[in-house]
Amino acid sequence: MTDSGAVLPWLVIRQDEGGNRYRVGRYATRAEAERVADRLDTRGHQQLYVVEKVGRAMT
Repeated sequence: MTDSGAVLPWLVIRQDEGGNRYRVGRYATRAEAERVADRLDTRGHQQLYVVEKVGRAMT
């Protein structure tokens, strides 16, 4: 738990065509993170949006 009391263990990561990765946001549930990633995916850009849990290696 963080100092603010919020637990946000799920990340949405954007990976571009060059392999660069950027954190888009943190979310309380996997379902919430997946909804955001799916919504961003439908925009038709060439980036890939993935959901990862905090603490997992980002490779």
